[in-house]
Amino acid sequence: MKPYNNETLQLSEGRLIVPAGYSPFLNLRKTEEAIRFIKDRFQNELAAALNLSRVSSPLFVVSNTGVNDHLNGIEKPVSFGIKDIGATAEIVQSLAKWKRLALSDYEFAPGEGLYTDMNAIRPDEALDNLHSIYVDQWDWERIVDASERSVEFLKKIVRKIYGVIRDTEREVCRHYPELPDPFLPDDITFIHTEELEELYPSLTPKERETAVSREKKAVFIIGIGADLKSGTPHDGRASDYDDWSTEGENGRKGLNGDIFAWYPPLQCAFEFSSMGIRVNAESLLNQLEIRNELFKKDLYFHRRLLENKLPLTIGGGLGQSRLCMFFLRKAHIGEVHASIWSEEMINQCRSHNIPLL
Repeated sequence: MKPYNNETLQLSEGRLIVPAGYSPFLNLRKTEEAIRFIKDRFQNELAAALNLSRVSSPLFVVSNTGVNDHLNGIEKPVSFGIKDIGATAEIVQSLAKWKRLALSDYEFAPGEGLYTDMNAIRPDEALDNLHSIYVDQWDWERIVDASERSVEFLKKIVRKIYGVIRDTEREVCRHYPELPDPFLPDDITFIHTEELEELYPSLTPKERETAVSREKKAVFIIGIGADLKSGTPHDGRASDYDDWSTEGENGRKGLNGDIFAWYPPLQCAFEFSSMGIRVNAESLLNQLEIRNELFKKDLYFHRRLLENKLPLTIGGGLGQSRLCMFFLRKAHIGEVHASIWSEEMINQCRSHNIPLL
């Protein structure tokens, strides 16, 4: 594998990593063909691996119902008024809670699940090579029983998902021989955020992700949301979808995590997915109390969950453009989907042979 020498440009808004001598392996037309190839194959393989059925999903939901996803708990969704019914709607930021409602309303059974194409706008996103205000992902959710609410079961599902990612990369490389050989290892490594803090006490959480991804090449980082020994969480998580407070293996908290891989073209940790076993009534109340958000108990979604009218589930999202970018060895996510960028970002990309759509 050829060495990658990168330059990081600090822009007035955001930053841009520029691989030295970058040239796309596929031209624009072939890139679009490859995106179709990847999306068709990946969603079919994911559905087969996890026993998922495709469903239609909303682009927006009514405000003040608790259905929209507030991610780290601080991002503000795009909202607009609906004149005819006198209501305010929000463009979804993900479908974490809507999927759980759908599993109940559509009468799915334990071991069955759904997936959908989720399109979102996240205006508070910090824009760079990997982040855009436009988000497209496969949102998926599957019903579990109480005995499966464990780190052991979480790892089982992660291995299935990672197998689909790994095998898709290999198939893409076979289909498009212009691309470099596969990057991903046969197996994924599991590590808890508390272990990461112990291994790299002087590094920030993002620097820990970089260090462990560089070393292991593919890693699932468990336990994101609860405070570590340092007194702060590895990263934020909203209080009402992932269960980050229940004790798992070795007394360490969290039944959730993120899938990362090492991405040689940008020399960075590359996140594919955020996922986890979802809160039950007990952990929801606990996490609402930790975050001083008990007022949410009266929202529509939260009431149904606290009344045990929603199934126990595991779920997450897999970035469609992220996966396409990784498989096609692109330098910027704007090479695989159309979005809005600053003039400075556009000009710098153009001058370094990075063609944004």
